[in-house]
Amino acid sequence: MAATYDQLVDRVKQTLMGYTKNQDQITWLTAPIAATDTNFTVDLSTTNALSRGITEIEDELLLLSSYNIQSGTAQVSAGTTGRGVFGTVASSHPTNALVIADPDFPRSRIKEEINNTILAMYPSLWIFGTYEFPKVAARYEYPIPADVEQVYRVTVDTIGPSRVWFPSQTWRYNPQASMIAVDGSATGKSLQIMDFIVPGRTIHMVYTKGPNILVNNSDDYATTTGFLNRTIDCVVYGTTARILASYEPARLQQKAVESTERSPLVPAGAATNAAGYFWNLYYRRLQEEQDYMRDLYPEYQVFSS
Repeated sequence: MAATYDQLVDRVKQTLMGYTKNQDQITWLTAPIAATDTNFTVDLSTTNALSRGITEIEDELLLLSSYNIQSGTAQVSAGTTGRGVFGTVASSHPTNALVIADPDFPRSRIKEEINNTILAMYPSLWIFGTYEFPKVAARYEYPIPADVEQVYRVTVDTIGPSRVWFPSQTWRYNPQASMIAVDGSATGKSLQIMDFIVPGRTIHMVYTKGPNILVNNSDDYATTTGFLNRTIDCVVYGTTARILASYEPARLQQKAVESTERSPLVPAGAATNAAGYFWNLYYRRLQEEQDYMRDLYPEYQVFSS
């Protein structure tokens, strides 16, 4: 099933919060705010959902110093210094944007870990790219694109009506090619082909490359990253495992009343065990997808020494 970046964040957050077990304290803006505003108003009936300290509006984290239940007005700490804290960016927000008090799992952190998981899935899973170039007489080394990570397969167009592209069996990928003008490769990468090929015939190279990360909320997972939609659950499991691991250090922070009270109820290592469970799911799915890709796209035997 297809998913956008925004939908992927929601899936991860629901998994982390046990779907309905934990509930965020939520209100919403009753008027838009700019990136430099130091106060804002929320729905009057839910103003009591606010609290001093960290507050989330969309992807931005803010620090609140106070709020007024009668007027629904909230004040940001230290002027604009309290906007866009903890590595987030102060942004404008529209009317009805959700305001979450003391979020357990900020959207900004979830987004970071989603992209970290996507990048870590390579090279276990890979994206294919293609590149074609003509055979030049007496030339054995050819420049190739900069995004090439590994060469997967090389085939050559044959002469005659057969239309068969025969596999090249004697080639070598050079990731540290000379970059000198004329004779070198501008990308620093090249393909050396030692097979006898009729000059002028087209050489077709299939290569692997890493995925692209998600940036905008509307980015489609498969279209942007290059991975199949069937790997979405793999990203959800990996992201969940990464974030759950951060729960364990929180046990060391005993300043908050809630943390002190819950410490005896939640045994040491509970977060680590939960993270380990999701790591196992992640690696299992990763292996399944790797096997699927190798069965679907078999490599040709080559001589590359």
